[in-house]
Amino acid sequence: MRTIDQVVVNTDQMRAIENRMFESGMPIAALMEKVGCLLARRIQDLYPRAKYPKLGVLAGPGHNGADALVVARELHMRGYKVAVWSPLPTKKALNASHAQYVRSLNIPWVRDVAELTMPDLWIDGLFGFGLDRLLDGEVASGIEWVNKSDRPILSIDLPSGIHTDTGITLGTSIQATRTLCLGLWKLGVMQDIALESVGAVELIDFDIPSRCIESVLDDEPSVQRLTVDVARRSLPWPQSRSTHKYQRGHLLLVAGSHKYRGAVVLAGMGARASGVGMLTIAVPYSMVDSVSLKLPEAIVVGCPETVNGAIDTLPDSINPDSYSTIAFGPGVSLEAVHAHEKILRTNRPLILDADGLNLLARMGTIKTLRARKGMTVLTPHPGEFERLFPDVVETGAPAYSLARKAAEMSGSVIALKGGRMVVSRPKGPTWINPDSSPALARGGSGDVLTGLMGGLLAIAQRQPNVTEDVIKTAIWWHAQAGMHAAAERTVFGVDAWTLSQALVPALGELVGDRLEDERMAR
Repeated sequence: MRTIDQVVVNTDQMRAIENRMFESGMPIAALMEKVGCLLARRIQDLYPRAKYPKLGVLAGPGHNGADALVVARELHMRGYKVAVWSPLPTKKALNASHAQYVRSLNIPWVRDVAELTMPDLWIDGLFGFGLDRLLDGEVASGIEWVNKSDRPILSIDLPSGIHTDTGITLGTSIQATRTLCLGLWKLGVMQDIALESVGAVELIDFDIPSRCIESVLDDEPSVQRLTVDVARRSLPWPQSRSTHKYQRGHLLLVAGSHKYRGAVVLAGMGARASGVGMLTIAVPYSMVDSVSLKLPEAIVVGCPETVNGAIDTLPDSINPDSYSTIAFGPGVSLEAVHAHEKILRTNRPLILDADGLNLLARMGTIKTLRARKGMTVLTPHPGEFERLFPDVVETGAPAYSLARKAAEMSGSVIALKGGRMVVSRPKGPTWINPDSSPALARGGSGDVLTGLMGGLLAIAQRQPNVTEDVIKTAIWWHAQAGMHAAAERTVFGVDAWTLSQALVPALGELVGDRLEDERMAR
């Protein structure tokens, strides 16, 4: 069952859901009053009158503008000094009624935004969901003037000028400090391209009946938001008191070369944090001692290497089919062709990252993956994705759409990296992780994720109550560790080693009260 915080909708879906509510008897005017009052209360909490006494409200011609007028009225009643800029003629009777009442309260109403005394806070209600035309003329000029005013801007539902489904800017857009998304999350505010426009985002839940949501979303592929509850449901914990290492999975990590010595250690640190029962690491012969010193709990196996210090082949002592899960790629370089080919022939779940992806692209992504019998997880950044799926890449297409197409074509799980990471399977919903940090934009952070994901997926193969949903858990956990490390230091100072050390502290967010319950049980 989806929770409200998970649901993400496009324009057509939101319209259909609202229509279900109105057909059920919810009066539009009543809904508008409810939403406007919820917004006013939240704005008052975020921007108290003592610090932000003057408000400039931007009101458009549609329902978003009417919401803004309700907010203007309510905050005026609570003592704020409010002024309204409404650049377009009102066409809806309900908007006209709200406008008339606002004017009756002697709230200043201007046609040129520059006429307003500079407010302490802008409230943007020009356009809500469904905008699909470029903004120009007086509206565009006014938006640019507001953006340059050096005042915080709060947008209602989504910043005016942002496409609801793709997040692209339609000519120009409000650069919001904060966005209060109404009822359900809109796809546009979840996209990387909109990150600089939406600011901090939060949901204003106005109690949409679940039957209205499910009746619209049940029959079509959905996009969902990755939350802590989703991540927690697939975490392989708590453990039975009789658990032993052979019940916690065995991960084979194939990684490292002389050129990329650190990648294998970072991936190993991620695997260590996952709680996997056994970890075997395959590296070039000459790196065995150094890796063993840094990861003493791992079984480190030396592999024949190329003249440049890359893995040439896997030794006979490594039978890929004997492991719970295999992770291949961090730091292996493009010389690890023979090892890569052997790994692809296994029927075990396989995670491919870094040069594992680049080697796959050389072989032909679709035909190679379709021949595999086991599950494959690909973790590309946008450049690697383009090499893997050149026929899928489409200029301006949102990440969720690209990942879904690639998953369907390849039969694989696609974990597409970005400011907001996207996860898609061949069937089922596509997930967007809304939480991230610039702290993760550092070399090596992906290696940590590969190890963490590999360890969790290995556990999932050994425990019947754990599923492949641990891929989502790994992505959420990894992002939380980045934010945890950034809070302790700065977004500029979180290197991949520090990120790996932050995984265990970040685990507290996932286990929550269950950790205290386990302590009490002892």
